[in-house]
Amino acid sequence: MAIVGHGWPIYSRLLGRDCSGRTLQSDDAVDATAPWSRDAEGRSPASHQLGHQNDGPTCVPVQEALLSLTMSLETLWSVKDRMLQAMRKGLNSRTHAQATVRMLPTYICSTPNGTEKGDLLVVELCQSHVRTLWVTFLGDGNQSPHMMQKIFDLPRDIMQGKGEALFDFIAQCVRHFLAGISSSQHRLPLGFVFPFSCRHTRLDKAELLSWSKGFSCSDVEGKDVVQLLQSAINKQKLCNVDVVALMNDTVGTMMTCSMGGKPCEVALVVDTGTNSCFMAEAQQVEMAEETSGQICVNTEWGYFGDDGTLIDILTPYDQRVDQESSNPGEKRFEKLVGSLYLGEIVRHVLTALAAEKALFIGSNTAVLRTKDVLKTQQVLEIISNEAGVTNTRKILGALGLQPSEQDCFRVHHICRVVVSRAAGLCAAGLAAILSHMCQSRQLKQLVVNVGVDGELYRGHARFRKILQSLTEVLAPECTATLLSSVDGTGQGAAIVTAVALRVAAQRHEVNQVLAPLRLSRADLERVQALMRREMELGLGRESNANASVRMLPTYVRGTPDGTERGEFLALDLGGTNFRVLVVRVAQDGIRVANEIYVIPTTVMQGTGEALFDHIIECIMDFQLKQDLMEQVLPLGFTFSFPCQQLGLDKAVLLSWTKGFSASGCVGQDVVQLLREAAQHKQNLGLKVVAVVNDTVGTMMSCGYDDPKCEIGLIVGTGTNACYMEEMRNVGTVEGEQGRMCINMEWGAFGDNGCLDDIFTDFDRLVDEKTINAGKQRFEKLISGMYLGEIVRHILLALVEKQLLFGGKPCPKLQTRDIFQTKFLSTIEIDGLALRQVRAILQDLELQASFEDSMLVREVCQTVSLRAAQLCAAGLAAVVEKMRENQGLAQLAVTVGVDGTLYKMHPTFSQNLQQMLRDLAPNCTVTFLQSEDGSGKGAALVAAVACRGADPRGQPPQ
Repeated sequence: MAIVGHGWPIYSRLLGRDCSGRTLQSDDAVDATAPWSRDAEGRSPASHQLGHQNDGPTCVPVQEALLSLTMSLETLWSVKDRMLQAMRKGLNSRTHAQATVRMLPTYICSTPNGTEKGDLLVVELCQSHVRTLWVTFLGDGNQSPHMMQKIFDLPRDIMQGKGEALFDFIAQCVRHFLAGISSSQHRLPLGFVFPFSCRHTRLDKAELLSWSKGFSCSDVEGKDVVQLLQSAINKQKLCNVDVVALMNDTVGTMMTCSMGGKPCEVALVVDTGTNSCFMAEAQQVEMAEETSGQICVNTEWGYFGDDGTLIDILTPYDQRVDQESSNPGEKRFEKLVGSLYLGEIVRHVLTALAAEKALFIGSNTAVLRTKDVLKTQQVLEIISNEAGVTNTRKILGALGLQPSEQDCFRVHHICRVVVSRAAGLCAAGLAAILSHMCQSRQLKQLVVNVGVDGELYRGHARFRKILQSLTEVLAPECTATLLSSVDGTGQGAAIVTAVALRVAAQRHEVNQVLAPLRLSRADLERVQALMRREMELGLGRESNANASVRMLPTYVRGTPDGTERGEFLALDLGGTNFRVLVVRVAQDGIRVANEIYVIPTTVMQGTGEALFDHIIECIMDFQLKQDLMEQVLPLGFTFSFPCQQLGLDKAVLLSWTKGFSASGCVGQDVVQLLREAAQHKQNLGLKVVAVVNDTVGTMMSCGYDDPKCEIGLIVGTGTNACYMEEMRNVGTVEGEQGRMCINMEWGAFGDNGCLDDIFTDFDRLVDEKTINAGKQRFEKLISGMYLGEIVRHILLALVEKQLLFGGKPCPKLQTRDIFQTKFLSTIEIDGLALRQVRAILQDLELQASFEDSMLVREVCQTVSLRAAQLCAAGLAAVVEKMRENQGLAQLAVTVGVDGTLYKMHPTFSQNLQQMLRDLAPNCTVTFLQSEDGSGKGAALVAAVACRGADPRGQPPQ
């Protein structure tokens, strides 16, 4: 059937009859009184019929009453939008205090996974009784929990007496219940169902915001109700009973519907009152301390509209119900939806229509002026009987009324519209939650289970059908499956408690696994002191051979001062690709032209002569393209392999790395090899004046922009640092005057065993599989080449301990280097939804839950934080030594920094800088990212060496 006038025609079949009691025929195109069906003037499409029935003008007041309670689909869309705005206001820390939809964090951060096990107590505070339960979970997916329960009637005077008396009574109920159960269990965890609005600061700490539902105990509001119950339990000498979780019935509903391996992330209760909760992205819940993962938010949406937001949809009947309630002006949304109020709304409609002689003519209607004389349950019984008016006449007759058949039809119709409106409003609220979840998770389509409980939902199929259908219309981007909860308050509370215990136990085990990687301030200060000691050993003439930090002289004796001028060549060799550059240094800045050349594997692994011949051929190709063949330009050579430097233009190769194995090079001066190749190729326009590594190049490149840059730092695939040291401290080079840049080669820090207690089992596993086991130990804790492998070994350990991926085997995770360091950078991006983390893991064939994703993120954060902190400890030793060298109380210095880990990781640089401030408080350190340090920096080393030369850049003769 086509939608007519934005209506919702399915309800024409559900309602069945028009205002006069006439059965609607199949050719009635739209429902005469369905809440979602109005024409352009806001009238019901069949309203023109109402004045032409044989029942005379008395039908007009009925028509008007029905229209006032009728809501168009457009109005429901508007209610949804208003609910969304109110939710966002409640989530925002700046506007939370003014929000009517309070969006309270519950600190429930996980749903059950079926492994929950053990005995638990539950105590539930209800409107007229206290319910106690003993629940045993068997770890079988929560399919068959064993339950025992006992109910204790709650005296009326206790509900409105002193708070202490209420909690003492609850504790006494627990004691009496346990007296009938034999248990040797040392500790009995207890979950407390407390169905009132609370502000949680932990799962086991919550302050009562306000009483409702007839409770008004003194001296409880603003107090921690968990502590009040625990104190009362302790007074009963129940020393083994610990209150570990507090929740409301909505959360319990969500938890019971999460069983059987099907997570439920939303819950809705439509009972005496109404409320909802859902699993939100923790970073969006600004009132919670949690910043990662998910957290269940209790919306407390019953208060929606208390600020006047719903004034346009409130009828005079709703206003009268509110005025006669115990809390006028509060919980306006709940008073449109909750079963405590629907009977009262119908009563006020009937009272008004009787006064207008539209109903019960000839009957004494005084009974309708009695509050609560018509219950919601009676309203549901009236509309549940589709076959005739017998049930309606019976219920009205029991009130002392004498309804005609026409009266019964009209009352039946009024009840249906009131209940349908409640279902529509619930659907609008639920649609707001679903759309918010979909948007916050950046999804095109949300598929989710919704747990539902309460008298209205359970007891009336029509309500369920309208709720489901309208939710689909109002949130078309969401596919929601509505699940009926089974004992959400009792069993649900037990599940919440069981999950809390499981999570706490897992957290303890996870902390044990990660503890060795979490370095204390004292640990880092010790690393700083060890680095300082190794630096001193490396600088000493006699002690250098025994130092793990080699402190190699670079023979670079100055940084750029801005007077450098001329054209310089640069050669950057550090991998299978290398670059040739021409750098033009002028008063108005630096201009660079470059080209990348490839070194074939056969050349990398052939003879040294062939390798350097190939390099010269590429340089000549570049000179030809740049029209430089006729010029003799100084060349700076970046050679990023381990070398012992014997002069600015003399460096002996100690060993090849990165896949190179060209013969006849190790132990040779690489500058001389380059010069010999130039002669062999008859390239006479090449004058090598300096050889540097990428760290020195980075410092020099940044030094051109900032004269205070006297430190170079690389944190990428590998890590290293250099700095300007006083010549008087450099025992390995002759001379006392001036300064020289020292290439620390700090990646080898710890190779002598001084960092063994910092190394974890995971680090040792990584080290053992490298081609240089036992070497570059500091680098293997920090650099991008190794962090992914460290994470992989930790994940394998967590899987083995059944803490991750359900303990299931992960064959792909056994593959070396499968977890790349770039995954850390992506996973740790602030704001990245856990669903996106799961997608990254799925690419590795890892089926991750939200909890798994959160744990993987925590592992990544732990490993990268340690790397940043260790880097900071090393740098702190450097800046403190420089400060002491210069006899300063406060040092201001700039670090030129390069490397993909520093530049691309979302938090590495911040963590490094923060820890450096803590470890070196007397040093103000500025970080300047290098642009092309290994290329441009090499040319600037040549430029500094040639400072004062002729305009062509020729060094003085």
